[in-house]
Amino acid sequence: MGDMHAYTIPRLLRHYPKSFLKLILVGFLLAALPLIFALIYSAVSIDRLANQSRETVYQAEQIAHGSRVLVNEIAEMERSVRLSLILGDASLLEGYFQAHTKFENTAENLATLSLSADQKLLLNSLHGSETTIFQRIAGARKTPKELNKWVDEFVPLLDSARNFLAQGFVPIEREVNAMQEQAAQARQIVVWQLLALIPFAVLLALGFSVLIARPIRQIDEAIRHMGQGELTHTVTVDGPQDLRQLGVRLDWMRRRLLELEEQKTRFLQHISHELKTPLTSIREGADLLAEGVIGELNLEQKHVAKILLGNSVQLQARIEDLLSYSALQTEKPIFVGHRVWLRHVLEDVVQDQQLAIRSKGLQVDLACPDLTIECDEQKIRTIVDNILSNAVKFSPLNGRIKIRACQVIGHIQLDIIDAGPGVAPVDLDKIFDAFYQGQRTPQGHIKGTGLGLSIAREYALEHGGLIEIVEQSDTGAHFRLTLPAEHSRVPHA
Repeated sequence: MGDMHAYTIPRLLRHYPKSFLKLILVGFLLAALPLIFALIYSAVSIDRLANQSRETVYQAEQIAHGSRVLVNEIAEMERSVRLSLILGDASLLEGYFQAHTKFENTAENLATLSLSADQKLLLNSLHGSETTIFQRIAGARKTPKELNKWVDEFVPLLDSARNFLAQGFVPIEREVNAMQEQAAQARQIVVWQLLALIPFAVLLALGFSVLIARPIRQIDEAIRHMGQGELTHTVTVDGPQDLRQLGVRLDWMRRRLLELEEQKTRFLQHISHELKTPLTSIREGADLLAEGVIGELNLEQKHVAKILLGNSVQLQARIEDLLSYSALQTEKPIFVGHRVWLRHVLEDVVQDQQLAIRSKGLQVDLACPDLTIECDEQKIRTIVDNILSNAVKFSPLNGRIKIRACQVIGHIQLDIIDAGPGVAPVDLDKIFDAFYQGQRTPQGHIKGTGLGLSIAREYALEHGGLIEIVEQSDTGAHFRLTLPAEHSRVPHA
């Protein structure tokens, strides 16, 4: 039974209202309904007690008033009879008959009230005794002297009336006690209702809070995924119809962004390939001119040819970055590694950068023990080339670049340190993002694409490693590449 109940509640909660506003209103009403029920019950109980007390007070007042009237009228009848007897005047009995009429009316009114059984018996006995006396006095009306026989009958009649008056307060006390018990019982019921309904209302409020928060959380998660460029997650929003429709629109936006991302990647691939072929010809032509293969050049002409060659090399590197980035976006990375000498890789990269290094008069301090590493050699070259290229661009004239490689516990560590302005603090969290250009740019140098460090990070991750910026107090940028030791070893002598 409990399992069935646990299954039914989530099933009911899946039936959302059509709009988010209706869901909030339904949740508010359901949470407030138990408290409203308790308030209504309390109001009804109080109203019932008030009506009962008002009726009791009215009945008590009527009984008390009628009892006093009976006592007063009996006393009036006795006084009229005694006065007529003393003065011997039968006309004075007129006051008796008036009092008798009033007594009769009062007794009839009292009989219609809610009297107890004892009160009814006492009232009937009192009424019967008074009627008997009335009949006797009415018979002796013409002979006032005979009234002396019946005048003493008023004494027990008056005692009975006073007894009835005293009996009238007994049911009042009983009703008051009954009302006090009912009030205490109603108060206890209200307390138990509140103790039971308040937690129930809180649980309902929490349940609807979850129902309201869930679609909002799903929308927030979808927006966060899209903001982070994770466009493969389908956007699904459970909830009211308007929020589900919003989820549909967000998923449409996700698919549209995915299409635009694919178009951008295809564009980069096409434009890179289109630029690579003519640029290769320009580079080769500039190299031929600089080497004097097609004829000797004077110093100025050689200088121009070297500038053309240097800039063509840099442009080709930027195009290679675009091609590498496009490949990372469209192809699933496959690690194909073989063992290479790390020092040879570093020396080859430094040699490729010699033209730029010499043009700025830089000194490269390379320190690397005899280490071999199992890796994709071309990708490791790309990582080192991109970091070293940054160091060359940002280093001042006649500056110094340090390259340090070593094996630490569990890792191979490569540090490249330049003497440039370093990385701005605001760029630390974004420097490895694609197309991001830092705030500090080199002077007199072709601006990069902002892809070099992004590609380096992706290649490092493919090798199970990490590339990071090491913060330091002095000037210069310090990049550290860390690769796992299980893919590396120190060769035997």
